[in-house]
Amino acid sequence: MPLNRHPRRAVALPSMRNDLLLLTAAAATVFVTHGKPLAAPVTADWCAPRFAVVPAPAPTQPLLKPGDRLAICGDSITEQRMYSRIIETYLTACEPDLRVSVRQHGWSGERAEGFLQRMKNDVLRFQPTIATTCYGMNDHQYRPFETSIGDYYRTNMLAVVGTFQAAGTRVVVGSAGCVGRVPDWQKNQAPEYTTDALNLNLRELRNLAWAVSRTEKSAGFADVFSPMIEADCRAHQRYGRDYAIPGQDGVHPDWSGSTVMAYAFLHAFGLSGDLGTLSVNLQSGKATAVNGHEVIESRPGRLTVRSRRYPFCVTPGELARPNSIDSGKQWVPFDAELNRLRFVATGGAAKSYRVKWGLISRSYSARELAAGVNLAADFTLNPFSEAFAAVDRAVAAKQAYETRQIKSEFHGEAGKQDMAGTVQRTEAERARLVAAQQSAFVPVTHTLELTAE
Repeated sequence: MPLNRHPRRAVALPSMRNDLLLLTAAAATVFVTHGKPLAAPVTADWCAPRFAVVPAPAPTQPLLKPGDRLAICGDSITEQRMYSRIIETYLTACEPDLRVSVRQHGWSGERAEGFLQRMKNDVLRFQPTIATTCYGMNDHQYRPFETSIGDYYRTNMLAVVGTFQAAGTRVVVGSAGCVGRVPDWQKNQAPEYTTDALNLNLRELRNLAWAVSRTEKSAGFADVFSPMIEADCRAHQRYGRDYAIPGQDGVHPDWSGSTVMAYAFLHAFGLSGDLGTLSVNLQSGKATAVNGHEVIESRPGRLTVRSRRYPFCVTPGELARPNSIDSGKQWVPFDAELNRLRFVATGGAAKSYRVKWGLISRSYSARELAAGVNLAADFTLNPFSEAFAAVDRAVAAKQAYETRQIKSEFHGEAGKQDMAGTVQRTEAERARLVAAQQSAFVPVTHTLELTAE
């Protein structure tokens, strides 16, 4: 089993903040992770300075608009439906008021030039209003950088962005990530073909992707390369070489690396990450809930809320993976920036309180509660986990069909014989999966209990 995870140790009580808690279905055994989440700013003094880049400016305003139709485009890393699934599940559950619909358009082995050739048939027919691209991995040819590689990539990316813009589609240009080793399929094992040489090539393409986004005045730029290579470096320092952000084959990230990728795109969207605030005055009992939440009942030591907006959750099934989303979140400020469901409790007489939310309880000082705590970060498993998992499963089923729709139907015999009929038939099937996804997203009623310590 791959060791692409952070180690866990058993504890008696789930009272430590910022630790991962895993409740097994059979025995409700509790585990916590070593270490705390790390914010990963892109600076010149991190542990691999030879790959440092000039940071791209942070978005100054949200890029997504209500009712947007988002096309997520890329190569086999996109076709894995990992980072794309995290993005869509986040937008569905955490930003429901945006009502963004999503399609993923990944194609294994693709370069920017190949995508350019299929854009009209496979993507533009669905009239996306905004698109993300993630090309460069195959474009860099798994070899040291040469000027011809950069020219080829830049030319085709300019054409891709221009084609989208001509169709009225805003574009977030994403860079490729990094590699963890020279992949097995690169047969040339000359001394100059090293992991560092390949990553220096990808760094150059990252810079070209940013330049394309500025030249074409696209909607934005998602720097995937920098947080991934920094995370990989830090992970090796913390957990050893078996923790591979770029994946066990050195190229295709598993869930931890895909989380870093998803963060890069969600960050580029300029989302606020404010998922709501639940407040209670422990002296008067008065409570409020805002931004997608409403108070159902408030009485001493107990607050019940109905929510139509979820935090981004970790599920028991996800935690069982050898390489988890939760593990990936430690390398980027995912919770701090994108996943804030705050709980504020004021007016208490005690110095500290135990807060129980679902099956887990944690101890906080009165000062911490008055300042507000992030439930989404502190309660890894929580009352939303089951509902969130249902939404995520529906997203996974829909995105899996989107791959088959394009690759097997549009580019198969049916599409060759009757493209219009194939589109109509497959869109009807996809519509059923979209409806299932919408049905899975239901309000969640949950209760917070507070006990003075």
